[in-house]
Amino acid sequence: MPTHPGSCLCGAVRFTATVEDDAVNACHCSMCRKWTGGPLLVVHSTQPLTFSGTQPAVYDSSDWAQRGFCPTCGTHLFYRLKAGNFDAVPVGVLDSDHPWRFDLQIFVDEKPAWYCFSNPTQNMTGAEVMAQFS
Repeated sequence: MPTHPGSCLCGAVRFTATVEDDAVNACHCSMCRKWTGGPLLVVHSTQPLTFSGTQPAVYDSSDWAQRGFCPTCGTHLFYRLKAGNFDAVPVGVLDSDHPWRFDLQIFVDEKPAWYCFSNPTQNMTGAEVMAQFS
């Protein structure tokens, strides 16, 4: 199965995720939105993540799940079921330019009305954003 390397923002935590398909899923639940500031976009690792460097900090976010993050920079690294066999990895922390496919949204009943992935938006390049804030 294909593996994808990943890391946190500061590079202290590095990991490898085993991802068997190209599917990216979105979670709109209130807890994921609180954790990320928006919907959580993830791929699913079919094997436990393997870490090198600094080990991630883990927060028991419910009776059944944990959320991992870098203890140095705070980057969100995974959502994991305590029962095992399910690690969801934010697609943005993977160090690959893989052609992912967005195909599933969950907790759509908790999705706020103020955003929709199909609505038209303003598009800004990185340079435009930096110019606006400098």
